[in-house]
Amino acid sequence: MLRGVTAMGLATVDASGRFIEARYFKTMFDEVDQTLTKRVDENELSGFLKRSVSGISRYDARRDVQIVPIHTTIRNLQEQSTSLCDVYLRLYLLSSRKVAPAQVNLAGVLDLFVNVAWTSLGPCLPERVEELRHGAWADGKEVTIGGVWPFPRMTDYVVPSGVKIMNSENVRLGAYLAYGTNVLGGGFCNTGSSTLGATAVEGRLSLGVTVGEGSHIGGGASLMGTTSGGGKQTVNIGRNCLVGANAGVGISLGDNCIVEAGCYVTAGLPIHLTDGQIVKASDLAGKSDLLFRRDAFRGIVEAVPSPGWTGLNMKLHQ
Repeated sequence: MLRGVTAMGLATVDASGRFIEARYFKTMFDEVDQTLTKRVDENELSGFLKRSVSGISRYDARRDVQIVPIHTTIRNLQEQSTSLCDVYLRLYLLSSRKVAPAQVNLAGVLDLFVNVAWTSLGPCLPERVEELRHGAWADGKEVTIGGVWPFPRMTDYVVPSGVKIMNSENVRLGAYLAYGTNVLGGGFCNTGSSTLGATAVEGRLSLGVTVGEGSHIGGGASLMGTTSGGGKQTVNIGRNCLVGANAGVGISLGDNCIVEAGCYVTAGLPIHLTDGQIVKASDLAGKSDLLFRRDAFRGIVEAVPSPGWTGLNMKLHQ
C-alpha cells in the first residue's frame, strides 16, 4: 500500500520567510519517519536530481522573493496536510498521475494556501504587483497577471500525457486528468477533481468530483463539489454518462445515465418514477441506466429508463 513520499524541488519564499508556492522536480515513494519541509542547498538538490542546478537558488528583487531548494517528505498521504509545501506536493502527485485520487487526503488544504498573484514574471504577493509593474516598465517589459488566486494553473507545473486542454487557465493544479481526457474551451477542472478515462469536459468539475470513462459533461453543466458550504457527499459520475448542456448534478450517477439539458438534479429534489412513486434524488444516487428529465407540461422531474446515447467520438480522444 502506498504510504510515504520524498521529493525535492524549489519554493518561492516571501520577505517574511513564508512559503507561497512550491514545485517539485523528482519524487520517490518510500517509508519516511515524519512529514516536514526543509531548505537544502544546491549541492543536495543536484545530487538528488543527478545533474547540476548551480545558480538555481536566488533572490528576485522585483518580486521581493527568495527562490530556494527544498526537500519535502510526507509520512502518509492519507493523513491531513500540515503545510503549504506538503499540499503542493500532493497536488503535483495528482496532476502528474503518480498517485490515484483515492490515495491522497486533501481535507483542509484550503486553510493552508496563500493568495498569490500569478504574473508573467513569476508568483508574488498581490500587494507587490504594482511595484513589480513599475520596475518592469522601467526595463521595457510588460507584466501580465494570469490570476490572483491560491491555486495555480496545472500546466505551469505539469502537463500530463494524452490530455487535451483548450484553455489552460481553466485547469487547476491538483486536478487528476486521465489519459484521453479532453477539456474544451468552457470546461473547468478544479483542484481535487478527476477523470478516470477518456472523457469530454465542457462544463465545471468542482473539488471532489469524479467523472468515469466515456462520459461527457456538456457545455455550461455543473457538478457540485464539497466547497463553498456544500455537503460532504462527493459526486461521482459513472461510465458512459451524458450530462447535458447547462444541466447540474448534486448526486452520484451510476453507469449509462443521462441528465437532460437544463435539468438540475439536487439531492433533495422530488423525482417522479414510472411506477408513480415520488422519491428524493438522493435515493437514486449511484443507480445506473436512468434518464433524468423535466416534464415541460407539469414542471416535475422524472427518472425513467435511459435510452442510451451515441457516446464519445473517440477519434477526438486519441
